[in-house]
Amino acid sequence: MEFILVLALILIFTKLAGDLSVRLGQPSVLGKLIVGVILGPALLGWVQPNDFIHYMAEIGVLLLMFIAGLETDLEQLKKNWKAAFAVAVGGIILPFIGGYGSAIAFGMSQTHALFFGLLFCATSVSISVQTLKDMDQLGSREGTTILGAAVVDDVLVVVILAVMMSLLGTGAGDTSIPLLIGKKLLFFVIIIAASWFLVPRIMKWMAPLKVTETVITAGLIICFGFSYFAEWMGVAGIIGAFAAGIAISQTNFKHEVETKLEPIAYSIFVPVFFVSIGLNVTFEGVGSQIWFIVVISLIAIVTKLLGGGAGARLTGFDRSSSLAIGAGMISRGEVALIIASTGLASGLLDPEYFTSVVIMVIVTTLVTPPLLKITFARKKGEARVEKGIEDSHLSG
Repeated sequence: MEFILVLALILIFTKLAGDLSVRLGQPSVLGKLIVGVILGPALLGWVQPNDFIHYMAEIGVLLLMFIAGLETDLEQLKKNWKAAFAVAVGGIILPFIGGYGSAIAFGMSQTHALFFGLLFCATSVSISVQTLKDMDQLGSREGTTILGAAVVDDVLVVVILAVMMSLLGTGAGDTSIPLLIGKKLLFFVIIIAASWFLVPRIMKWMAPLKVTETVITAGLIICFGFSYFAEWMGVAGIIGAFAAGIAISQTNFKHEVETKLEPIAYSIFVPVFFVSIGLNVTFEGVGSQIWFIVVISLIAIVTKLLGGGAGARLTGFDRSSSLAIGAGMISRGEVALIIASTGLASGLLDPEYFTSVVIMVIVTTLVTPPLLKITFARKKGEARVEKGIEDSHLSG
């Protein structure tokens, strides 16, 4: 029954830390992330990463992205697809150069440096989603651009990973590259078709059943089904969950699913997900690599901020909005951890750098919420100034 105590600790500390963060003028998610570091092996050691935490966290991140899909304005997303693509590409090119250059500077081989550059390209938007939700910006033009860019980034990074592993002799050969690209294209075709024809019919079929909570159950079936299919097709499960949310948002059941799911997700599963990120932190053996960690963390933050921001700027966003979008792309999260684990297993990432990479991922995740808060506050401030100038001109 120890897992019950662990769950109770996570819930009480995440709520208290989230409240403290808000009182200090920061998004609540920042406090929840720090709780993972404090409770985990890095400091107190009260909560250890295990299968229970892993599975609860997996459900948490899927529900988080599912809710993000439910709240996404599909018309806004369609309208900003060019910006989303530009942000994703900018957020890959500059981080790759920065990661590759830093690896070469610290004496890595060409093969390891190329993979290291790829690690910097990953984006995990789940933390940004929660922060944007806290600030009521998830449905804004900037918010939908960040979400769209994250989807494009996920697809591009996984394709580049397959190409790299094949060319460097650790994959299944060049024939796997067209197959992987084909599977991803097929995934989106099937998901779009299922969203259009299947999802509304499943919701309508299950709604009248004479058992409790059929609508929310139908929504969860679609969420988990889309997520499993995404993983099976080589796409991150969170993309499947996000697509499921968008599909249901186009039906008459959107409001009911959203209002009934949020209490379930945010009361238990999502807090475990945030804590699980901090549990990956360990300070053992990092003393000798402290400058390496500092340098790669700074490069990871700056290159995503500027790369994603440049893509936004080139597609019509003003400077403050571009910085806000760039900030939303900084978090590497579970996507980079998965890529790092793949590189470790295939010999593309030297084991001595694995802990440093994990800490870099955690740092990028921790800085994302306050940076989003700062950049969006700056955007609002500039908008108020512009409005004041316009009003003064009109009154004059």
